[in-house]
This record gives sequence, C-alpha cells and structure tokens, in this order.
Amino acid sequence: MNAVELSLFSHRLAAICEEMGGVLKRSAISPNIRDREDFSCALFTAQGELIAQAAHIPVHLGSMAFAMINVVGYFQWQQGDVVLFNDPFLGGTHLPDITVVSPVYVDGRLVAFAAARAHHADIGGASPGSMGVETRLEDEGLVLSPRCWFQAGVEDPKLKRLFYDCVRAPDERMGDLSAQRAACLLGARRLIELGFVQLEARFASLIKVSEQYGRTAIASIPDGEYSFEDRLESDGIEDDDPGAGTLTIRVRINVKGEYVTVDFNGTCSQSKGPVNCPLAVTAASVYYVFRCLMPAYTPQAAAIFHSISIQAEEGCLVHAKTGAPVAAGNVETSQRIVDVMLGALSKAIPERIPAAAQGTMNNVVFGGNDSRDEQGSDTWVYYETLAGGMGAHANGHGLSAVQCHMTNTKNSSIEVLEMHYPLRVRHYTVRKNSGGDGRFKGGNGLIREWEILENCHLSLLTERRNTAPYGLSGGRPGQSGSNRLWRDGEWAELPAKGSWQLKAGDIIRIETPGGGGFGAAERVCSHVSD
Repeated sequence: MNAVELSLFSHRLAAICEEMGGVLKRSAISPNIRDREDFSCALFTAQGELIAQAAHIPVHLGSMAFAMINVVGYFQWQQGDVVLFNDPFLGGTHLPDITVVSPVYVDGRLVAFAAARAHHADIGGASPGSMGVETRLEDEGLVLSPRCWFQAGVEDPKLKRLFYDCVRAPDERMGDLSAQRAACLLGARRLIELGFVQLEARFASLIKVSEQYGRTAIASIPDGEYSFEDRLESDGIEDDDPGAGTLTIRVRINVKGEYVTVDFNGTCSQSKGPVNCPLAVTAASVYYVFRCLMPAYTPQAAAIFHSISIQAEEGCLVHAKTGAPVAAGNVETSQRIVDVMLGALSKAIPERIPAAAQGTMNNVVFGGNDSRDEQGSDTWVYYETLAGGMGAHANGHGLSAVQCHMTNTKNSSIEVLEMHYPLRVRHYTVRKNSGGDGRFKGGNGLIREWEILENCHLSLLTERRNTAPYGLSGGRPGQSGSNRLWRDGEWAELPAKGSWQLKAGDIIRIETPGGGGFGAAERVCSHVSD
C-alpha cells in the first residue's frame, strides 16, 4: 500500500468506529449514554491489537488498547459470539464501564473484533450509581469477568437474570447493552463491506506506519530524565490532612531516542478507598499524554504506543492488586496521573505543555427508590461529570467550562435531566475568575445547582477541593472547587468524596476548579470567555 491508500484505509476504519458510536447513541435508553455520550467504540485485529477508534473517551480507549489482547485469548471464538466484561483487573476500568465485543468473520475466518464500551448508570453494589465510597471491589457492584452473552448467536438467559437480580433499573441496563451489541454488529458488517482482500496484510501495514508515528513523536522530546509529583486529597475513607501527601503519585520519564520509560516508583501504596487504578487505566492516562503530542492525522492504532514502557510496582496506587476498590481510580486518579505526566514533560518541552487543568471529573450521582427486583420500575439513577477549566499554555488562555483530559462527554441538558429525574436545575453558569492568573489565564470552572424534589441518595467523587491545579512558567494556580449542601436555611460544606441521604427541598451546589495560569503576569488581562 502506498501512503495515500494507507491513509484512506485508516480513515475508513475510523469512520466505521464513528458510525458505531452513532448507532449506540441513537439506540441507547439511558440519558448517560444517549445524551452525555459516555461511550467509546473501536476495532481490533484478530490478535486483539487496537487498529482504529473514534474520538470518544480517552480513558476507555487507552485501557482497551492495553487490555484487549488478554481478553481475546479467553475464548474459542465462533461466528455469532458476543462477549461482555467489566472486571477492572481483566480488561476493564471500573465496574460501570461494560465492554461488549463481537468477532468479525470474512469467508469463515476470524479477521477482527468490534468493541463498544459504555458507562452504565448503575451496576449494583452498595450505592446507587455504583460510584460510592466502598472498600472492596465486590461492594462496588456486579463484577463480570469476560463471558459469553451470545454464543454462536444464542443468548445466555442466565446473564439477563443476573442483571435483574443485581442492578438497579435493569430494563435500562439491558436496553443499553443491546445498543452496544447493535453497534458492534454494525462495525462488523461495515468492515466486511469494505471488501478488501488481504485485510490482515493491510492491518500489518497500518500497524507498521503507526509505530513509526509514535517513535517520531518521542524522538522530538529531548533525551533526559524528567520527574514530577502531585497528590490526591483523599480516598473518602480515611480523613486526610491536606498537607500530608499520603496519596502521592510520583513519575520519572526517561527519554532516550525513540523510546521512553515511564516509571511510577515511589508512588504510594494502594488505598483503602476507591481511588486505586488498575494498570490498564494508568496505561490509558500515559498513552493519552503522548497521543496529545502527536499530529492530529496520526492513525488511531495502539502501535503508536509500542515504544512506551510503563513501570509500576504491583500494589501501589497506580497498579492496584486484584480486588481493590477502583470506582474513582478511573475517573479521578487518572486525571492526576495526567497532571504528573504533564508536569514532568513541562521540564523537557515547556512550550508544548499546558498548565494543569481542573484535575477532576466532578462525579455526581443521584439515585432514588433503591430497589433491585423486577418490580422496581420506578428506580432511577442519574450520573453526571462536570466540566471545569483547562490550563493555559504558551500560546493562549485555557478554555472555560469544558470536559478535560481523560473524559470527553457532553453535559446532561437541563431539559433531559428534568424530564427524566425528580431534580430541578436552579443555577448553571461559568464560575468567573476561577482560572489562575498569568500572562495567559487558566480557563474558568462552572457552577451547577440541583434542587432535590424527592428524597434520594447522593454520592460524590471529586478532587481539587483542598489542593489547586498548578500553573506553569510563573502562572498562578487555578481556584479549588467546592461541594455544598443547602438544608434548613443554611449552607454546609461537603467533603470531596462521600455518600449522603437527601430530602426534598435540599439543594446541592458544585463549583468546579479553574485551570492553572501560564507565564508570569505582565499586565492585567481579562479572560476571553468571561
């Protein structure tokens, strides 16, 4: 294949993944998947190597690129199979993210896989939304090791029964899973319709070229060792002194020619609370940072990461042992890994690295009528991640009120939210002047308030409430966020992580962090987004 043919082939594969996402979005039941688009779609070779993906959720896609090779080896595949899993230590991220995989056969030969990963609003467990502050993986929800949902086209009825026994709003869960299966079947059909002969040879050519893109990007970084550290504020279980630094993440990035080693030695041990990361999530965070340094036209294949080596001692915060709680590792710790990666690389290529973004996904979960039987039709769970400020950079201000780094979802529109749930949005605006000062200002966070219309449950998994997103090159930090509850005529501050019972008339107010500033301020400048 010449360069033009290879580029067209790569874009056709990416287009298939985009169409898979369109099918999933339009077929899903839950607002979290249908409206917030909290899902990712990808294609893999017959050996399980990522060959194409859509521009969906970085933490989903990077972790699938790291883990699918192991999942593929679990089965003797046949046409009509559909496999699903969510086990964070066997190819998943955290339990609400369920992955559905279908094999692709051409002329009776296995040539590829189509996969769709989506965040389900609930997967059982102790807390509605399966995003509470638990101390064991099994308490976070239903753990699904890779298993057949359909085998040679025949559905396993036990799996459906399992969902109805264990999760909240099971009809919604099964509807979303069916939408994922439809997306995978569409991906398989479109890949077959390409009609290319020697598809595996074309994959091999694309992998070879992609690997060279990755090596070229790393070679553009000056050789040397670059280190940085930052910390999480709390695991939600043990009260943490904000200055103690007990949840520290340390990284040393060693660049040598076209190869790089990312070493997390010195990172703290895994935590009692749910901020632990499976190695797949850590890899996704590392891969994301290096992908951002590559040209936009770089093929979206795992081969671009072949020259990256990751080292982390098993049992540490970023390589937790099997069974550790991980609900917040996927959404919060992944963000801090990005922060330390960017902080280290800012010492090598300061002109290309932005200041810290908000450093959190601001996870908010409301749930009502905690029933998990077939009669629980009025059970509801609403999940949201909130945007914040991006860090400023050498060429301009940070963006305001956007999803940052490892997440890439939309928000829940007020109309959809109020139509589906007993909640009322009272306030939704940009949090002015929350970005850090500097020659270029960090982006602003946002403010969102919900009025509670009936008694329900609340879980929060947030960060940067005591610490601030750092600035670079003399820029000032962004403002920390806050979580507040209005009850009985007064405001009370809520911790960064925890679960509470709410009553009708309560108000929850979340203020998200601003991004860090870049460069020493030379004059007073107003934010372009104010």
